[in-house]
Amino acid sequence: MSGYNFGHIITPEGETVVHVFIIGGAGKIGQRLCRILSGRGHAVRALYRKPEQQALLGELGAEPVSGSLTELDAAALAMHFAGSDIVVFTAGAGGKGGQEMTNAVDGEGLKKSVAAALSAGVSRFLLVSAFPESARGETTSESFENYMRVKKMADVELAQSELDWVILRPGALQDKTGTGYVRAGLAIPYGNVPRDDVAATLAELIEQPAVSRVIIELTSGDAPVREAIQKLVGR
Repeated sequence: MSGYNFGHIITPEGETVVHVFIIGGAGKIGQRLCRILSGRGHAVRALYRKPEQQALLGELGAEPVSGSLTELDAAALAMHFAGSDIVVFTAGAGGKGGQEMTNAVDGEGLKKSVAAALSAGVSRFLLVSAFPESARGETTSESFENYMRVKKMADVELAQSELDWVILRPGALQDKTGTGYVRAGLAIPYGNVPRDDVAATLAELIEQPAVSRVIIELTSGDAPVREAIQKLVGR
């Protein structure tokens, strides 16, 4: 069981409110996660960089927090994290800005965020990473290979920390409507997965803190998200 004691607020329905800070909240997975969590009554704060993203995050039920991951240092991030129960890192350069931006966001950005969480006393940390078999057998660019290297080193950085972490490695991401059914495990065949179902899985991991210090591979499957995650308790 994780040591994370979330929920200093209880709703009138008796449900626990988790205070979640999302890095990359304006991204495709982050937006979906904001909507799910706020819909369940959780308190969501999300980092944004572009002015036009502020209103969007507000509409999704999150409290927008202005700041650039590449410009904030660990101390500044720790101030933003204060009062949170969990940090979710869904940020990614997405191939924009070349290797330098990938290194800054997916690499150094994650490293700073881990240090900030430790400093702020936020013990629970979820990271959206990359499936090891991504684009294997295909012709790829040096930029993509750098991306895969940086993602792996980010996993190493988090896994060797003292945080209560979970690393989620989704398969090939799709924008189609999610089904709510997935395959999740320590090692599974490569496949596709809608971003909707990735966000739903993250939400479930937030609400199931007994799933701890494990790397989970995720694709579409035939198990409801909640059931798939419950099976990973204690793994």
